[in-house]
Amino acid sequence: MKTPTIVTSEQWEAARQQLLVKEKELTRARDALAAERRRMPWLAVEKQYAFDGPQGRLSLLDLFEGRRQLIVYRAFFEPGVFGWPEHACRGCSMVADQVAHVAHLNARDTTLVFASRAPQPDIERLKARMGWTMPWYTMTDEFDTDFGVNDWHGTNAFIHDGDSVFRTYFINSRGDEAMGNTWSYLDITALGRQEEWEDSPDGYPQTQPYQWWNWHDEYTNAEPAAEWLAKIAGSAEDPNGPRSDADKQAATGCCRPTTE
Repeated sequence: MKTPTIVTSEQWEAARQQLLVKEKELTRARDALAAERRRMPWLAVEKQYAFDGPQGRLSLLDLFEGRRQLIVYRAFFEPGVFGWPEHACRGCSMVADQVAHVAHLNARDTTLVFASRAPQPDIERLKARMGWTMPWYTMTDEFDTDFGVNDWHGTNAFIHDGDSVFRTYFINSRGDEAMGNTWSYLDITALGRQEEWEDSPDGYPQTQPYQWWNWHDEYTNAEPAAEWLAKIAGSAEDPNGPRSDADKQAATGCCRPTTE
C-alpha cells in the first residue's frame, strides 16, 4: 500500500482547509437539490393498497399513523431471498441497521416504515433477533410492482391531504446508501427538514433550527424545555455562513457542561 505524504500539523491543517472549501460546496449543492425535491410535482395514488401489521389489515393511509408524511422502504425479506427465513437480504439488513431513532422523524410529522412480503410472525421474529424497532408491514398486493420496488429495494416518499395520498419522491440503487439518518430521510420528503434556513415554497411549515430537537424519549412533551429554548434564542444558523464550531457551541450550549 502506497501511503500519502507525511506532513507537519500546519501542512495537514492547510490541506484540510483546502478540502473543506469543496466539502462546503457539496453541502450547498445537496441543499439546493433537496430544495428542488420540495418542488417536485405530486402523483395522486388512486389505487387502494392493503398491508398486514401486528394489529391486522391496514391501508396505505393508515401507515402514516396520523402524520402528514410517510416514507416506505421496500426490504427484501420473504421466501426466495438469500437468508430466508433466518435473515433478510444482506443489503436491506445493512440499511435497517443504520436507521436512526424514528422519534426524530416523527417530530417532523413524518413516519418511516419498512415493507416486505414476509408474514408478520416472521417479521416480528426477525426484528427481535436483529434489534430493529421500526414499523414493518407485510405487502399483500401490487404495491411493490406499482412503486418500482418489486425487483430491487427502494425508498418511496408520500404525503397526504385528508384522505388523498400522493407520491412525492422515489430513490433506489446507490441513492439508498445515504438513507438511515434523520436528515437524509427528511431531505427526500416534500416538506424537507422544515427549518427556516431552507429554500422552500411559501407556506411550508418551518421552525427555527435546533428548536424542535429533543431527546428521543421526551418528544411526547408538548413543548421543548424552556432552558433549551433560551439557549437557542437568536442562534439560528445560516448553513452557508462562516460560523466556527466554537461559535455554534457557545450559541446553543451543545457539547458544553450545563453548569457553566
